[in-house]
Amino acid sequence: MKKLIFTVLSLLSVATLKAQESTTTTEEKKNPLTFSGYVDTYFFGNLNNPKSRSNLGVSGFERIFDQKPGQFQVGLAQTKLSYSTDKVDAVIDLVFGNHADLGNYANIISPVAGATSTALAIKQAYVTWKVSDKFSITGGQFGTHIGYEVIDAPVNFNYSLSNLFGNGPFYHTGLKATVATSSKSSLMFGLVNGIDSKDDNNDKLGIIGQFYVSPAEGWNLYLNWIGSDEGVDKKSYYSLFDITTSYQITDKFLLGLNAAYGTQEKKSWGGAALYAQVAFTDKFALGARYEYFDNTSGIRGLKNPSRPNEGTTVNSFTLTGNVTISENLLFKPEFRLDSYAKGAAGMQQFEDSDGNFTKSSQSTIGGALIFKF
Repeated sequence: MKKLIFTVLSLLSVATLKAQESTTTTEEKKNPLTFSGYVDTYFFGNLNNPKSRSNLGVSGFERIFDQKPGQFQVGLAQTKLSYSTDKVDAVIDLVFGNHADLGNYANIISPVAGATSTALAIKQAYVTWKVSDKFSITGGQFGTHIGYEVIDAPVNFNYSLSNLFGNGPFYHTGLKATVATSSKSSLMFGLVNGIDSKDDNNDKLGIIGQFYVSPAEGWNLYLNWIGSDEGVDKKSYYSLFDITTSYQITDKFLLGLNAAYGTQEKKSWGGAALYAQVAFTDKFALGARYEYFDNTSGIRGLKNPSRPNEGTTVNSFTLTGNVTISENLLFKPEFRLDSYAKGAAGMQQFEDSDGNFTKSSQSTIGGALIFKF
């Protein structure tokens, strides 16, 4: 009798465990959807005290996002829906605010005169078909593979963005395929509608490519490229090579590097940024970024104020703290110095408190508060 009772109890236990596993599996299958996002607000003062209350300088391109000093600003608000199964990943990534508009700058407000548009709200909208464990295909609008930094403030260590970020592409609309060549390497190849636009400006598609490898534990290396004819009436071939790498040397110390070289219309630009980050505690880390950017050819946004058809060079240093207030709340105090090559007498990059462009450098100090979920 005891044996019979024990057997029955054993069978009931197994059945209960199986039912729990089945319920868990069913629940997992019923919840492939996740919802996330963030909102950030910032305040930065400019030590030059420019009369126009702008960080942009004479060419209007000295800062890509944090453009207005001496006032509180909302940078970006994101709402992101992700759907994931064994075979499909889908993302709808919607953004709103100043940085959302700036990051989607190549899309017109609306193709219909006098109407508004929802196109500027789409940061990403794509579907990935996982054909196998080693091969996938992605179609839609997706963030660029170029560069070390991204548009999302919680992901970057520094709040203000580099000139390499500002002068490289932000997103692409097209189709790409990724194949894992080993457990530590992969290849990506794709066709896109040119640079930073949901619509192509001609009948020639752009080509993107990436090789990823992890030479050692904690070390990631990406070799990136994009090429596209951006001309309308005549050929204007754009080509950009980019190297992005980071090495987590210890649990508390990381080094990163981004270098890029681009050409268009027989003119070139490029630069390099070095990143160093140290975690002092679980709640506080400090990171420094040094960047050199060269646009002496004048093909990109940074211009020489005394000779508008020519470009300039800039050395930038950024020191940022990362303070974890809670699981969902971050504070990033930051100091940044941008130093440009001097122009002709009386014509420099930045304005002073009287509105005259007498400064070849500017320093900003302040911080950003970021809520993420």
